This record gives sequence, structure tokens and C-alpha cells, in this order.
Amino acid sequence: MGETLFIRLGSQAENRVHWLIKTDGQEEIIASGELPNAGELTQLTEKSSARNVIAFVPASDIAIKRLKVPGSSQRAIRLAAPYMLEEELAQDVEQLFFAFSDIKNDEQGHNCFLAALERKQLTLWQQWLTDAGIFCKVIIPDALALPTVPNSSTAVMLGEQVLIRLDEWQVMAFEANAWPIVAPHFTVPRVLSEGEKVVVSSAESNNNDTEQKSAILAYSALSEIPEEITVEYLPQELPLAILANNHSMKFNLLQGEFQVKEKRSAASKNWLWVAGIACLALVLNFTLKGVELYQLSEQQSAIENDIISQYKAAFPNTKRVRIATVKSQLRQKLAEVGNSGEVAGFLPLLIKLEPALASVPEIKPQTLKFDGKRQEVRMQTIAKDYQYFEKLKVALEKAGLTVNLGAQNNQGDQISGSFSISDKSSKGRS
Repeated sequence: MGETLFIRLGSQAENRVHWLIKTDGQEEIIASGELPNAGELTQLTEKSSARNVIAFVPASDIAIKRLKVPGSSQRAIRLAAPYMLEEELAQDVEQLFFAFSDIKNDEQGHNCFLAALERKQLTLWQQWLTDAGIFCKVIIPDALALPTVPNSSTAVMLGEQVLIRLDEWQVMAFEANAWPIVAPHFTVPRVLSEGEKVVVSSAESNNNDTEQKSAILAYSALSEIPEEITVEYLPQELPLAILANNHSMKFNLLQGEFQVKEKRSAASKNWLWVAGIACLALVLNFTLKGVELYQLSEQQSAIENDIISQYKAAFPNTKRVRIATVKSQLRQKLAEVGNSGEVAGFLPLLIKLEPALASVPEIKPQTLKFDGKRQEVRMQTIAKDYQYFEKLKVALEKAGLTVNLGAQNNQGDQISGSFSISDKSSKGRS
């Protein structure tokens, strides 16, 4: 189960900083404390490294408004809303940042719920956290983290400020000594001047349709409270724990230009490195396999070209040779010599015959015929001298062949002669 570090920042760097750590989904507090100022946030750096971080900021620095804005689309409503507040806000609209809630409407017909604050203030809060090395992607106005109770307001005193939540989108945040100013306006909320250091959110000065509250439910002691205001004290809890236990992440000031990108954990980064190296290895492996495949393809092409060349050399009259049909073409050529049975006997005999012929190059074969029935090759040859016929006979016999040398005839400057050659071992098997 995860843990969350909650930090409540002040308006100024010198203001005290409250912090608390609790287990998600449980109310048990793991640790809590205070820092003297924002410069000491580095004390929370290590505590934030393995936890989610949610920051609360003073609602007194933020105008929380609810409006009735003409328009049919949320985009149009949100574009128009800031300019409807120009007369109410002390700063120029261009200097302010507007964050919008996803609340659609309420019982009074309000259709736009927003929080307005100075850009430089929101930037300052983010900068304090960044300088301390604390990654935070959620910032919530503190008063909006109080619980809501029908027909009652809820309150807590956090540091020197009193936080009151009137309903879902109406809050007050003021210094404790401002109770005399707040009291006359509590049951009928209105906007007070910023000089009074009181923020009454989302209530127009001429709009009295807000339901009056019968009492304030306080989760901590409230100092300097006037007698005319009814307060019902609940069991006291740590003020920041009240915010931590009741906050809703449905609203976040960090929107649009201030939205924080998700930070990858160290483990995720390590896995990304591993995945990157694995991908690189896979790419290198495919590259090497591709190179090897290309080389094999080149070798295959060279062998196929050599086979085609030798086939054409053996059969020069062949016009077209395809490597896929060379085998069948060779069978066809062999079939022309004899039937399939004859071919089976002819090839082994031809293999033994070839070395002997090569050893007597002076004899040139003229015709070659195979007698399948007698398993015998009849060869007509020519040479320039009678001795070469005898020499070839000896070579053939050394190869294990039976040789019958026929008559030799003188034909001018050449002598022709015939041979009948058979295989002893074949005859023995037959």
C-alpha cells in the first residue's frame, strides 16, 4: 500500500510549512511536523523520493468563484468566464491563471466553477518544491480539502489562519483576528475587499440565494471567535490530517501551462535502459542475420549461375535454362540414352569410365552407347597410334572394368578403334 506526503505551503517564503505522511486509504499518521520556512523544504526531499506528494496552498491567495456563464459548450464558457470577473478582481485578467473544476452545475444554476490566482504566485510555489527536489503534480487550495456537511460549515485553524468550507465550492480563509469582520457576513456570504484579507468564494455581493448555515463544525480550537457565531466542536484532530483525509484530487490547480508531466521512477528508468539495450541487441542480431542471409543469397546465385553455365557447356543447343528445371532437364537427357533401368546402370559405369579416359588424353571418344540388357558401354574412339588403345584398356581394367578391345582401322593419319566395357561388380550382383 502506498504512502503520501502532504505539504501545506505558506503565501510567503518566510511562512511556516506544515507536513504530514500517511498511508493511502487509512487515517493513521506515519509522521508529521513543521518547518520554519520554505527554504527548509530540503528536509522533506528524502521523504518525498518514494512517496506521492500533494501540496496544499492558502485559499486566501486564491479567488474561488462560481458563475452563471451564457454558453452551450464548456470551451466557450471557460473562455468567457475570466472576463466576467474583471471588475471583481484587483489584478488584470492577463496576470491571472484560471483553473477550472469539472463540476457541471449546482442547485442555483451555476455552470462554471473556477479558481483564479496570480501566475507568479503559482510559479513561486512550484519553484520552492522544485528547488528542494520534491516532485509534486497536485496542488489544492487548502479550504477546498475540508469535508462538506449539509446545512453546516466545517472549519479548522491551520497555523494563524481559519479555514471554513461553506459548501462544495464556497470557502473562507482569513487570519484569526479578522473574525469581527467576517461575523456579519457569515450567514449571507459575500465578497469582501482584499484589503480585509478575507476570501469568501463564489458568492456575489448581490446574491442571497445561498442556504444559511445553522452552525460551524470545528475540527480544532478556533481563537477569537465572536459570541454570536455558533460553533460545535468535534473531536480534535491534527488540522493537516483533516485536509489529508478529506481532500479530493478531482480539482488540481496544476492545469494547462502548469500541468506537471509524470515522473518516471528509478526502476522504470532502469527497465527502459534494459529495454533499450535489448532492442539494440535485437536490431544488431537482425542486421547480422540480414548480412549473413545476403551473403548466402549471393553464394546461391553464384552456384546457380555455375550450374547453368556447366549445363549449357554440356548441352550447347539448349536455348533456355532455369535452375528450377535443371534437374528435370538432366533426367530428360539421361532418358534419351536409355530407359530408367538403363540409366541406373549407365551412370555408375560412366563414373568409373571417366578417370581412365582422362588418363589417356590421346584417345578421343567419338560415340558412346549403352546396352541396357548387357549392361555394357560401346565406345567408338580415334587416336594417332595403336599403343594408346592398349594403354586405355589397361587403365580401364585397373578401374575394375571388363574391356573387350575391338578391331583398329587405319584412316589416314588417324586410327579408329572400338571398346566394349562392362562392370565386373555389376555382373556379380546381377
